[in-house]
Amino acid sequence: MTYPFDIVFDAAMQLLPAKMASREAKAELFAIGMQESRLVHRRQIGGPARGFWQFEQGDEVSRAGVTGVLLHPATRPIITGVLDRLRYNYEPATSYAAIEHNDILACCYARLLLWTVPQPLPGPDQAEEGWKQYMVSWRPGQPHPETWPGFYREAWA
Repeated sequence: MTYPFDIVFDAAMQLLPAKMASREAKAELFAIGMQESRLVHRRQIGGPARGFWQFEQGDEVSRAGVTGVLLHPATRPIITGVLDRLRYNYEPATSYAAIEHNDILACCYARLLLWTVPQPLPGPDQAEEGWKQYMVSWRPGQPHPETWPGFYREAWA
């Protein structure tokens, strides 16, 4: 894994419950970050998403993106604790703006979005299950399944 990702992941996990800091979580987040932005683009090219994990602000109807994590009963108490520690308010627009430049907050949001998926995170030989969880949680508008296996292998290397 790349050096900056390791630092961001480790720092984000310090803000989240210890049970969220698994090898499976690290690999899935790396693969998703590569799939979404190559861990390079903090602003979606030609679109509204922000951060390495390309979150949209979402709304109360769609319950997607930042708003979805803020409203989900399993993640709301955790993300509000993170926001308190980082001194952000609970307005979706605030987090949406912040995750473009705050990689640690963006990683927290991404990990919490994965937390909403009921299945256990996949292991090193379960790229297809990793893809399914990515599709369910991120709901990408233009998925590119052809790049996923390589990113997933790289995540576990």
